[in-house]
Amino acid sequence: MSAGSNLRSADQFLCSICLDVFTDPVSTPCGHNFCKSCMNHFWDDNVLYKCPICQKMFSTRPDLEVNTLLREMVSEFRREAQQKSSSSSSEQQAAEPGEVPCDVCTGTRLKALKSCLVCLLSYCETHLEPHLTASRLKRHQLVEPVENLEDRICTKHDKPLELFCKTDQTCVCALCSVLDHKTHEFVPLREEYEGKKADLEKTEAETQQMIQKRRLKIQEIKESLKISNDAADREKAEGVQVFTDLKESVERRLKEFMKEMEDKQKTAEKQAEDFIKDLEQEICELKKRSSEVEQLSRSEDHLHLLQRFSSLKDAPPTKNWTEVRVHPPSYEGTVVRAVDQLEKNLREKMKKLLAEVELRRIQQFEADVTLDPDTANPWLVLSDDRKQVYDGDVKKNRPDNPERFCTCPCVLGKQSFSSGRFYFEVQVKGKTEWDVGVARESANRKGQITLSPQDGSWTVCLRNVNEYKALTNLVVRLHLSSPPEKLGVFVDYEEGLVSFHDVDAAALIYSFTGCSFREKLHPYFGPCPNDGGKNSAPLIICPVNRTV
Repeated sequence: MSAGSNLRSADQFLCSICLDVFTDPVSTPCGHNFCKSCMNHFWDDNVLYKCPICQKMFSTRPDLEVNTLLREMVSEFRREAQQKSSSSSSEQQAAEPGEVPCDVCTGTRLKALKSCLVCLLSYCETHLEPHLTASRLKRHQLVEPVENLEDRICTKHDKPLELFCKTDQTCVCALCSVLDHKTHEFVPLREEYEGKKADLEKTEAETQQMIQKRRLKIQEIKESLKISNDAADREKAEGVQVFTDLKESVERRLKEFMKEMEDKQKTAEKQAEDFIKDLEQEICELKKRSSEVEQLSRSEDHLHLLQRFSSLKDAPPTKNWTEVRVHPPSYEGTVVRAVDQLEKNLREKMKKLLAEVELRRIQQFEADVTLDPDTANPWLVLSDDRKQVYDGDVKKNRPDNPERFCTCPCVLGKQSFSSGRFYFEVQVKGKTEWDVGVARESANRKGQITLSPQDGSWTVCLRNVNEYKALTNLVVRLHLSSPPEKLGVFVDYEEGLVSFHDVDAAALIYSFTGCSFREKLHPYFGPCPNDGGKNSAPLIICPVNRTV
């Protein structure tokens, strides 16, 4: 094969994996060729054994042997390519700073193409030719140009370092293996190189895994920080709202106080002005009478004086001002009373605001609760969306499975909770009796049941239209300011807390505390008997409205 034709068909000597000329070429059963190391690495990294070119699958990993014919063709191709390159190069490149120079060149030292680990010299293209043509030099090991070739020589025996002493973990020459290290374990450098390279790859993989774990931890911390910041922003917004409301309450009470004081002042001023006006009117009339008396007393007309005397003798009618007083209003204690009233109002306002804040907080744990038809008493009617239930006054033909309440008209939620916190809301508007709360999964469902923590339920109820109770082991009567229309139920499993809230009034109704939960909890709904239509309104599981 001529050099020209060989170069023109160079693509057939390239490995499709490393895209370089074949090294130790091997052939797959499907007829495609690759470098032996490339193919082994490819199959080492894949679970399935397939051809990288045609994707043909092999049931077992094929044994790869070097294709000697192809290897000889590749060797011939390399020689011809080097000869072609040598003959076509009219000028070679001088070694630049940082590049390995040829050790044989005199004058301008050209850039080395290869280094010989046997000769311990680096050669440019021209001086490398004997190593490519002379049979005794072809056995030398050529590598990419490297500096400090003396570091590859045993300082004691002046021989190439070509073995690795596993006992001392150091590179040695052939003489070392039979002299200084004769009892030690040795392997060729390439074998140890492959092992150490595999260790480095493993270390790199472990390092990358550590990097990935730390990146994930960074992401986790960032997400945690975002959650914290969001919670802080919500809390600040709540705080601003609470203190703004309290500030407005103080300002409103201050205005009321100032108006009360001003009204008292105006009343006192009006009374004084009325008295002064009456007194000034009487003074005016008395002055007029005094003038008439004085004028008559100076008259020389006997008849005129006697005729007028009787009308001027008696003083004109006036008010007796002796006991008249302007009584200023009492201001003493006004500030104290105002502050006492403000304190009372603030306490009530703060109680309401804090209840609203607490309600908004627990509403964040809203759970999507639906009714479980497998637990529903046969008298109950469930809506298609499993969000409403009422006593239909007609018993349905339903299987008496172990989960079903057979006597009491109640039903459990489909969802169960064994950790964390959850919240749901139930509309009880229009009902005369109901039971709402949570029950443990093992609570009794057959025959007459008792609702109490001792029996596995934590509920509140309405009886006789306006009689509210917390069904503790000892029933507690609840005194509510107004009948709730929507009930909020919150559970903190780990804290052992079940609390009930009037959603519209944002008021706490009752809390079971110190509970010890050891199994799954289900929402509990008891619409109670229909009572001839008086209690026909359904219990309705409502979506949470967080604008409360």
